[in-house]
Amino acid sequence: MLDADFFRRWLTVAAAAVDREADRLTELDSPIGDADHGSNLQRGFNAVRATLDKDAPDTPGAVLTLAGRQLISTVGGASGPLYGTLLRRTGKALGEAAEVSEADFAQALKAGVDAVAALGGAAPGDKTMLDALVPAVEALGDGDFAAARSAAEHGAEATIPLQARKGRASYLGERSIGHQDPGATSSALLIAALAEAAGAES
Repeated sequence: MLDADFFRRWLTVAAAAVDREADRLTELDSPIGDADHGSNLQRGFNAVRATLDKDAPDTPGAVLTLAGRQLISTVGGASGPLYGTLLRRTGKALGEAAEVSEADFAQALKAGVDAVAALGGAAPGDKTMLDALVPAVEALGDGDFAAARSAAEHGAEATIPLQARKGRASYLGERSIGHQDPGATSSALLIAALAEAAGAES
């Protein structure tokens, strides 16, 4: 069973990963975006970490809902609403239970990913964060965190040959081909942090 501490740990590990990889995310964003993906997410996840240090909700759903709200209010561009929606919708799906099973979490995360797809109007293959998140959710099943991490990382790498059909990168047309999508890359970091929080070996 997964409790509020687990989800706080996940987001703390995620914040550290974004800190560590912020320059790389911005580098990926430079040729096909606004060159601010790393710095925006770094600001947002640092705010999440600070908020959870001050206010420690006692249910998994409340932890994720609070984190999602914080991302929406502090991250510029599309990343804030998209990541915020992912966490808020996942938290809402978990409800008010003090502990949730891994299978319940997998279902809730799928609801979060579906909400991201609806908000952005994107689908797998469009060269977006969904290219990492959708295979991760499918691989997660009833709680295979290592498989989810591997699927997300492979999904992010698989965006390199794709032409972007959504978001800022889509304006570049064929020039977006050959670049790894920064949103899919940061999504893979989030799933890797989840696996690390769960102690899963890849």
